[in-house]
Parts: sequence; C-alpha cells; structure tokens
Amino acid sequence: MPQATHHQWLLTLAALMVIVAGLRAAAEILVPFLLSAFIAILLWPSVAWLYRHRVPAPLAILITVLGLMILMLVIGVFVGKSIDNFITNLPYYQSRLQANTVGLIAWLNEHGVEISRDRFAEFFNAGRLMQLAGTLLTTLTGAFTNTTLILFYVTFMFLEAFVLPSKLHGIFGDSSVAARFEAFFANLRRYLHLKNLVSLATGLAVAMWLLLLGVDYPILWGTLAYVLNFIPTIGSFAAAVPAILLALVQLGLESAAYTALGYLVINTVIGGFIDPRVVGVGLGLSTLMVFLSLIFWGWVLGPVGMFLSVPITVILKMFVEDHPRTRWIAILLGTGKESWRKD
Repeated sequence: MPQATHHQWLLTLAALMVIVAGLRAAAEILVPFLLSAFIAILLWPSVAWLYRHRVPAPLAILITVLGLMILMLVIGVFVGKSIDNFITNLPYYQSRLQANTVGLIAWLNEHGVEISRDRFAEFFNAGRLMQLAGTLLTTLTGAFTNTTLILFYVTFMFLEAFVLPSKLHGIFGDSSVAARFEAFFANLRRYLHLKNLVSLATGLAVAMWLLLLGVDYPILWGTLAYVLNFIPTIGSFAAAVPAILLALVQLGLESAAYTALGYLVINTVIGGFIDPRVVGVGLGLSTLMVFLSLIFWGWVLGPVGMFLSVPITVILKMFVEDHPRTRWIAILLGTGKESWRKD
C-alpha cells in the first residue's frame, strides 16, 4: 500500500508537470481567453440588470458589448497616447535620472559618505527601473491589441452564462454539486466585482493626486495603479515607483516626496482598511502564496499572468475549498485564519 501511494503521488506530480507545460505552450491562446473571462465576469451585472428590466437577452448582451467596445476605444486613445509619449521621452527621463544619481553620489561624497558610482549602480539603477516600467506598459497594452477576439469571447461567454445553470442541473440534477457550482460562481462574481471597485477607487485617487501635483501622464499612472492593485502589496509598490521617479525628474525632490506620500496614504487607506473590509477576508491568501502565485503565473503566462495571478489563485482556492478531498489545498493557500468545517 505505501508503494502504491508513492506511485500515485509520482503520477500526480507528472500529470501536473504536463499540465503546466501545456499552459505555457498555450499562453498565446489562454491570455486573451482569461482576459475575456475576467472582463465578462466584471460586466455580467450590467447584462443581468438589463435582463431583469425586461430587455431581451440578445439585446442586453449587444448593449453591454457595444459599451465595452466604446470603453476600450476611449481607454486606448487616452492611455495609448500617454504610453507612446512616455516611451518616446524615455531616453530623456533616463538621462535626467542618471544625472540626478551622479549628483546625489557627489553630494554624499562631499559630506563624508564614500560611495562608488559603479557599486551604487549595481544596487540601484533608476534608468533601468524606468525602462522596466515602459516594457511593462507596452506588454500590458499589447495584451489588449486583439480587441475583436476579446469582444467575441465576451459575447459568447455572456450567451453561455444564460444557459449554464440549466446545464449544471441537467448534469448533476438537484444534487448539492450543482448548488456548489452556483455558489462558487456567485462568490467569484462578488469577489471580482468588489475588487474591481476598490482598484478603480485606487486608480482614480492616484490620477487625481498626480494631476494636482502636475506630474505628467496622470491618467496613465492611475490606470497602472488600477491594474496592479489586483496584485496585493507588490502591485501597489510597483505602480508607485515609475510615477515617483518621473516626479523627481520633472518637478524635483519635493514633488517626488509628495508623490510618494500620496501613494502611501492611498494604499494605506484603501489597501489597508477599505479593501479587507469591502472585499472580505474569507477569500484571503497568505502573503507567501500571493508572492508565489505572482512568480508562477508570471512564468506560465507572462506579464498578464502576473496581473491575473491573484484572481486565478483565488478562483482555485474557492473551487477546492468545498471538496473534502482537496480542502487541504485551500488551507495551504489561505491565511490560516479561516474556519473550516469537517464533512
């Protein structure tokens, strides 16, 4: 029996490795599909609201998809233009940052703090950080370039959502399995909807604060804060760095300090107090699992996988926590503060 169990674990591990390799190979297909699923879940309440108000299902879907298309075009115009301008001016920003770094090292040396320029560059390269920010923005924008495919995916997902409950009942009857699937999708919609609202509030607050300070491209940095807010802690830090560096280059040290202070206040208030109370702690992940999921899904699906890492992991946790044989996975992914029932 122990030997059979050992072989079973080896087969399971081998199957997981094959699945992961397949996900990496199919990343080009999976990324637009996952983005479409994410968008469809966020927009489903608008379809359901129209349907409840006696709008036929096809017309409700058409109205929502047209609204999505207009929104994507508007965002593409404003954010895309900001990204193009930022990439164009990136060499100038990098040279200014390099000059500021040289001036800082000289000032420290004059005041008795001996620092080698080469050694300092090994630990902190502001120009490279700006380059990474430009690469990230370009990659995230490229994920949405296939607008037509995403709109088709979203449309068919909306159509499927209307018949999914009847399919589940047809497969499982009136058993508790169908009820669990329905509860799973309801909790998933709630989580992503509330997380989207919190992230939207974060992005708007960042954009308004940077606009008030006069930092260039406030809409771009607000959009980046919205996107990266789906990655707890790490995402907020990553979103703040390029805006702070740009404020330093453009407006000076004082404005950079105010920019950093604004990000700190926004992330503390929204991320530290509002987010846990609005979204809830029942779907929480441990800090280690957040970091590991960020690395894993980023490795499998690229930068878009980093953006979707936490929602994907939360979906996995929600899916396995109601099944006794897989609940141990949910316990490992969780914070350790949840109360688990025993069947």
